Amino acid sequence: MSTASSTASEPRTYEVRTYGCQMNVHDSERLSGLLEDAGYVPFEPGSSAGRAECADVVVFNTCAVRENADNKLYGNLSHLAPIKAANPGLQIAVGGCLAQKDRQTITARAPYVDVVFGTHNIGSLPVLLERARVQEEAQVEILESLEVFPSTLPTKRESAYAAWVSVSVGCNNTCTFCIVPSLRGKEKDRRPGEILAEVEALVAEGVSEVTLLGQNVNSYGVEFGDRQAFSKLLRACGSIDGLERVRFTSPHPAEFTDDVIEAMAETANVMPQLHMPLQSGSDRMLRAMRRSYRQSKYLGIIDRVRAAMPDAAITTDIIVGFPGETEEDFQATLDVVREARFSGAFTFQYSKRPGTPAAELPDQVPAGVVRDRYDRLVELVNQIAWDENKRLVGREVELMVAEGEGRKDAATHRLSGRGPDNRLVHFEADFSQVDGEARPGDLVTVGITYAAPHHLVADGPVRALRRTRSGDAWDARQGRAAEARSVGLGMPAVGVPAPLPDAPVCG
Repeated sequence: MSTASSTASEPRTYEVRTYGCQMNVHDSERLSGLLEDAGYVPFEPGSSAGRAECADVVVFNTCAVRENADNKLYGNLSHLAPIKAANPGLQIAVGGCLAQKDRQTITARAPYVDVVFGTHNIGSLPVLLERARVQEEAQVEILESLEVFPSTLPTKRESAYAAWVSVSVGCNNTCTFCIVPSLRGKEKDRRPGEILAEVEALVAEGVSEVTLLGQNVNSYGVEFGDRQAFSKLLRACGSIDGLERVRFTSPHPAEFTDDVIEAMAETANVMPQLHMPLQSGSDRMLRAMRRSYRQSKYLGIIDRVRAAMPDAAITTDIIVGFPGETEEDFQATLDVVREARFSGAFTFQYSKRPGTPAAELPDQVPAGVVRDRYDRLVELVNQIAWDENKRLVGREVELMVAEGEGRKDAATHRLSGRGPDNRLVHFEADFSQVDGEARPGDLVTVGITYAAPHHLVADGPVRALRRTRSGDAWDARQGRAAEARSVGLGMPAVGVPAPLPDAPVCG
């Protein structure tokens, strides 16, 4: 049997490779759900003699944010070309933002690709794969607008206890560095009842944390004319029994209103954590970026958030070296970082995004200058984040035990979890003072003993343990009885990921 083909008695396997933002991650959950609903099964490398190299279907869910996004895609596709040549039964599909953008060129540059689909028709993938197989020719289907909201599609959730829930798709802003609006379209909002029904169904399955997701999440309601729709949605989530934690990402400062701050502060299960992109602290640069707020507005929001929630952790996105940025502009960004005292930041060296207005702007900043500014920014962000983390030493914190975030946990004999403020904590796996051991999704109370810039440590016995339905759901996924004891190793990237990667972002 060939590497990428199955016998009639064996289901075809699939693999989804994801690039880009949280929206892409969530879309990939839906692509996986669609394929499994159509009878495909996840590919497990080396699980049988005939499937050591590759799945029967490989799906690339792409991002178009970075300048070299297409080079990365075609480089990865080229690795599959010889496998495809040797195994014609292998099917390759390309979807997501880059597919939406480069629909005409993908099959020209990689003629062995079987399916190209866009951001508006991910639900078409199984049909397109079958059509390509039967007709033995590439299928390219790109829609210009959304016909079916993705929430109606089957979804394979990566986590048993934490889930993304889309409240909207698309974006009405026109930031000069961002290509997302032209690829995802204008904002389309789900009705509140549909969102809450999905959250309630997830909670019934064992999920205890949801992250409300949108390209511009706090402008939710613009489509049906309710400017307080997002704060109402947060409050409604507070009445869902069994929902322990609610987060959201990413809000836009221009639409950030006081009713959202009040809802965050007054709704017990909405976490005291805010990820709000800054991009630049210079009013001149914000104007060039077409960001419809200024430094004073941004800092005013932070002041009001901290007045309502003194322990709130605030993180951000910052771009260094936008065309025309001077040292004075950069110093304005550093001033905002010092005043805002972020607990972490995604920091980026500006790179041209093909198809964006900024790519054509004059006064592109020399690469060496950009790198120097980036290094100085990272140093300041890290120092402030470290100082802010040190303030937590000696405090008790309730963590949701996580899976997959503690890379050194096996060596250090620690487990990992996230606090209400989304800080990552590695804690000693000492359950001598509680009844039982923790599973991912369970809640533990620990005492913080050490602070680093990007994480905290809690050595000493776990002080309290609350085993949850989420832990039971995790056990069920492992094929074990709910009462079985287990060890958790970190939560997937729900909410704000760890600070300071050099990766693309939308927001």
